[in-house]
Amino acid sequence: MAAKMLLLALLAMVSSVAMASDPSPLQDFCVADKDSEVLVNGFVCKDPKVVKAEDFFSTGLDKAGDTGKKVGSNVTAVNVNKLAGLNTLGISMVRIDYAPRGLNAPHTHPRATEILTVIEGQLFVGFVTSNTDNGNRLFTKMLKKGDVFVFPQGLIHFQFNPGYTNTVAIGALSSQNPGTITIADAVFGSKPPISDEVLAKAFQVDKKTVDWLQAQF
Repeated sequence: MAAKMLLLALLAMVSSVAMASDPSPLQDFCVADKDSEVLVNGFVCKDPKVVKAEDFFSTGLDKAGDTGKKVGSNVTAVNVNKLAGLNTLGISMVRIDYAPRGLNAPHTHPRATEILTVIEGQLFVGFVTSNTDNGNRLFTKMLKKGDVFVFPQGLIHFQFNPGYTNTVAIGALSSQNPGTITIADAVFGSKPPISDEVLAKAFQVDKKTVDWLQAQF
């Protein structure tokens, strides 16, 4: 009997970890009070008596983002920092515009799974699994208009527009504030920079190569 209870407890723990995401709300809503000086894991709730419809409203996803950057893409995010009503609701979204041959560089969302839908154009997408047995597997897919692809939470992923016309995609994320870590920026553009000796050893290249890469960021 004791062994059975222990097994059930372990299963419950595994299930709770597997479903871990932003905390579930304990009331109808908790509109973020951006003016509060209290620091919490998220945002303090605004007094419900002063909440307005505008707290749940945002505009601008109909407008294309500037893809004139080096990588040729632009992400327009609607997260809790832009839409206060998302606080505690565990969701957010992005519009991503890609110029021809544009790239949304390899990155991760440490707090969210992302599901992506192509609205116009085409995308070559992929993600890499973690360092497990037989790990670091690359899963890729060519997407066309109307196709959907999911990137599991925390895994490195990317999107590339292989065509010669603009592409637009909409992504939904399972966090009010999913965070983004762009791999190249984080590794070669950290402030202060990571030691070139450390990076040279990690990437198995000489220090001059690392110094050149760091200069790009």
